[in-house]
Amino acid sequence: MSESRTYEVRTYGCQMNVHDSERLSGLLEGAGYLAVPEGEQADVVVFNTCAVRENADNKLYGNLGHLAPIKAKTPGMQIAVGGCLAQKDRSTITQKAPWVDVVFGTHNIGSLPVLLERARVAEEAQVEILESLEVFPSTLPTKRESAYAAWVSVSVGCNNTCTFCIVPALRGKEKDRRPGEILAEIEALVAEGVTEVTLLGQNVNTYGVEFGDKLAFGKLLRACGQIEGLERVRFTSPHPSSFTDDVIAAMAETPNVMHQLHMPLQSGSDKVLRDMRRSYRAERFLGIIDRVRAAMPDAAISTDIIVGFPGETEEDFQGTLDVVRAARFANAFTFQYSKRPGTPAADLPDQIDPKVVNERYQRLQALVQEISWEENRKFEGQVVELMVAEGEGRKDTETHRLSGRARDNRLVHFTPIAPDGGELEVRPGDVVEARVTYGSPTYLIADGPVLSVRRTRAGDAWEARVSTGSTSKAGVGLGMPGVGVPAPLPDAPVCG
Repeated sequence: MSESRTYEVRTYGCQMNVHDSERLSGLLEGAGYLAVPEGEQADVVVFNTCAVRENADNKLYGNLGHLAPIKAKTPGMQIAVGGCLAQKDRSTITQKAPWVDVVFGTHNIGSLPVLLERARVAEEAQVEILESLEVFPSTLPTKRESAYAAWVSVSVGCNNTCTFCIVPALRGKEKDRRPGEILAEIEALVAEGVTEVTLLGQNVNTYGVEFGDKLAFGKLLRACGQIEGLERVRFTSPHPSSFTDDVIAAMAETPNVMHQLHMPLQSGSDKVLRDMRRSYRAERFLGIIDRVRAAMPDAAISTDIIVGFPGETEEDFQGTLDVVRAARFANAFTFQYSKRPGTPAADLPDQIDPKVVNERYQRLQALVQEISWEENRKFEGQVVELMVAEGEGRKDTETHRLSGRARDNRLVHFTPIAPDGGELEVRPGDVVEARVTYGSPTYLIADGPVLSVRRTRAGDAWEARVSTGSTSKAGVGLGMPGVGVPAPLPDAPVCG
């Protein structure tokens, strides 16, 4: 293989997929491929797919169809499809798109370079789908998309049976890493300049179930607090049925664990929760929130909600609105239910008229926005500590602002000016303090002078990466933001 062969990874879906794509990039670069320069056509295009959305396959095949004539004109070009949709559809992909060279599943991402070479030599498509995990993904090479913040997987797979979710069938039963392996990875990242990590799992707070320790996740959070140089720890996504008071205590006791919680509600109706096979009820959910806020009054809590699940009545929907009013979420990712092929819910009776679903969705969105705006306005006049981010403020260039994440994960756009009016030079990964001047429903603005700047090792790491030209951006679908700081959530339902 020529050293000049280039690659591009296109990612769809959740945080697990984004992190898997970092592994795929690391594997390809380890095999001698180079990231394709922006604006050029790659020799190898890899689709890392999601199966959560009903139209996920249409999106994939549309993109594959777009590449077909390009590949026909480009000798040696290869196309690979992996991820959840590949695990589900398998050889169907090469039947519908015979120009695809490689199909691989969620359990064997480490096979990609070998499969590409095998397809090239054999001149025929290679389809390899394993039914269980051979190698834990975190043992594979990784090309991190951020120099200052990182995902760290604590587990893969899921033991729940939610009727709307196909992920357990595609990623398998939960597999947990040993604590020592996780902490060693975090320590290595910190040594490279990373100052923020997000612990990642399909149901992150059930961590430890495989080796029989129900308190393992709280212990892991406390152990992260002992890592010198690690400033911010986040995690996503926990399941309400497994959320313990020990985890709340660990969050409150450990200074570098952020007071931020993304916990999917899905519905505020006990009947709908039963139909979803969600093993908690609205009262338990609200009880967790009450205990979190009693221990951490400043905690920012976000959630996921599905509107229009089969059989949902107006009374059920009102139950969801009631929980939203009581919980006062900082943010909520709201979704109109759509059938996911292969899930039990797709075959349930009483599918809701799409017009009814949309009308309820609009009402829910209006309430969520009203509450988040009220909550954000409370920050006006307050000083917040921000980790400067890269690529999170889409209008930063025209507004002459930079963006950062507060400790509770709120997005803040700030003006990089010093108290004397001079322009400040700050880098992604550096930490600044700024006073909030305006709270919108989705972000905060701090347009006054920056009150303090702390140059960090993370900023040094970002600067070193930029100076060597080693930054790259993987394309991300389904509304997922760039992977500068991994805390923001995708515009797609997450597990939990």
